[in-house]
Amino acid sequence: MLELKSLTFSAETDGQSVDIIRNLNLEIQDHQFVVITGPNGGGKSTLAKLIAGIESVTSGQILYNGEDITEKSITDRAKMGIGFAFQQPVRFKGLTVLDLLRIAAGKKLTVSEACQYLSEVGLCAKDYISREINASLSGGELKRIEIATVLARDVELAVFDEPEAGIDLWSFNNLIRIFEKLRNSDKKRTVIVISHQERILNIADRIVVIADGQVMKQGTKDEILPEIIGTTYAQNMCRGAE
Repeated sequence: MLELKSLTFSAETDGQSVDIIRNLNLEIQDHQFVVITGPNGGGKSTLAKLIAGIESVTSGQILYNGEDITEKSITDRAKMGIGFAFQQPVRFKGLTVLDLLRIAAGKKLTVSEACQYLSEVGLCAKDYISREINASLSGGELKRIEIATVLARDVELAVFDEPEAGIDLWSFNNLIRIFEKLRNSDKKRTVIVISHQERILNIADRIVVIADGQVMKQGTKDEILPEIIGTTYAQNMCRGAE
């Protein structure tokens, strides 16, 4: 279980300290598909980076499986089974897809094993296994390769920061299928997705709405979606693949 206790994150803006996350409390149970949503600038992506250890909290605690990981580095958290997928995946010129999957897995995967991870995210392995992670890959291809690395790492907690950002509708449809597969997989893992998209919200076990750095509401999809779909708030946030 992931527990966020009285979490605050402050940043300097125009010479002043501004609270991006404010005294936030949240519990995420094991083996759930949780979508964190809310208006732009509300603190969603910052919260994802705090969970992964990319940013350090100003105050408060982060507990994972009962252990205080507040001061642990991103590397330490990765070793504990926490994975993070960036909103804009990094390109690595000179590094092949096979190299990246082997680094993620922490072992020398066979080509067949690596191809299996690519197949799971809907990529034809023979077309991608030797490709470089460079500008020749589209945003949608990079997103799926990054998800394949998360699968190769066999993480217990996977955090995805706005995975729909910068991809076309066809790639977005593939992304939905991948998340549905992750949610229904026999391999139980906890998945947290930062997203505005109604189709991603629709496959959530639990939805958390964050605004002004605080949890405004949370509950099951059936409890939360009727409250936000069709509102001005929803119209502003549920865009991106259009």
